[in-house]
Amino acid sequence: MISVDEALERILSAIRPLGSETVALPDSLGRIAAADVRARLFNPAFDVSAMDGYAVRAADVHPGATLQMIGTSQAGARFDGAVGPGQCVRIFTGAPVPPGADAVVMQEETRAEGAAITFEADVLSGRSIRYRGEDFAEGDVLAAAGAAITPNRLALIAAGNVSELAVARRPSIGILATGDELVPLGHPVGPDQIVASNSLGLAAFFAPHAGPITDHGIAPDSREALGAALARALDAEPDILITTGGASVGEHDLVQEMLKAKGVAIDFWRIAMRPGKPLMFGRRGKTLVFGLPGNPVSSLVTARIFVLPAVLALVGARPPAPQYLPLAADLGPNAARRHFLRGRLISDPDLGTAVEPVRQIDSGHLSSVAGADVLIVHKEHSSGLKRGHNIEVQRF
Repeated sequence: MISVDEALERILSAIRPLGSETVALPDSLGRIAAADVRARLFNPAFDVSAMDGYAVRAADVHPGATLQMIGTSQAGARFDGAVGPGQCVRIFTGAPVPPGADAVVMQEETRAEGAAITFEADVLSGRSIRYRGEDFAEGDVLAAAGAAITPNRLALIAAGNVSELAVARRPSIGILATGDELVPLGHPVGPDQIVASNSLGLAAFFAPHAGPITDHGIAPDSREALGAALARALDAEPDILITTGGASVGEHDLVQEMLKAKGVAIDFWRIAMRPGKPLMFGRRGKTLVFGLPGNPVSSLVTARIFVLPAVLALVGARPPAPQYLPLAADLGPNAARRHFLRGRLISDPDLGTAVEPVRQIDSGHLSSVAGADVLIVHKEHSSGLKRGHNIEVQRF
């Protein structure tokens, strides 16, 4: 067995980013920027008013001062002129500040009698003005290479008048389930059978990061049928092929044997972790091959810990930074394998946001995964941890 850290290092050392493609901005949501995205204009493009009121020369304004209103500036229709001594311009939020004015006084601090505007207080130069380029300037980086294009970042890029951008190409993923006991979703389930839920869960898990994702169905536990299914899946040359089941040491666990027979070079097999010990990793040509355990929890945990970092590395994304949260309850000692426990986030009156271990640790217990927010990383040879200890968590 090798450690979790060594397995991750060996996986990531085998990966090079897939390159980039150019897409329209609306199609970039959820993608990873392949290069710095730079603004093509200033925002604001000109000095604008931050509120409804009057554009003035600050030096002219004091309690009781009356200025002559000489025009109006509104969004999309600026005042065509300049503000001189003793003058002001009616202005609305988002409207260009006219030349000569250096402050905006909100309308609630004035009294209007026709074009005569009386002010009730002093005003400082610069008040209620958003200056040209205050948000960003032409050429500023709006999204750095490696950043995810989120909805708010997409809006920022749009404000910079960027209509298309280079994003990382997403990896193609193939998924093949194995096992005589599996039946497809919606089919009759015999007395010794279960629904093949792993493929559906994995496809959903990777959908935000990859595409296309191809479900190659279910291969029974026979060398001939499994070999044929693996050949079809590998010949499609996906960037990643994931198999589930058949990765252990039983008489019906044939995946490793048949992967080798189809030309896959196995890098390692078995990790010092739980759940998920019988994980395989190998390669054929450009295709990275992950043999995940068949137990549903083990499959999802190993996908999160090993396959997701590989997917992110292929698109050049930054790996998520480690997160630490206080334990809401004591955690007992751990042996030689790193334990990824399911955890729920709770609001604790003393600790704030804390993580509560889910005591159900069976690797077939899917409802405990559905109710979990994070994986708690319980390190090897831990002597036990007390409530309040800050522990690493991995978000699903």
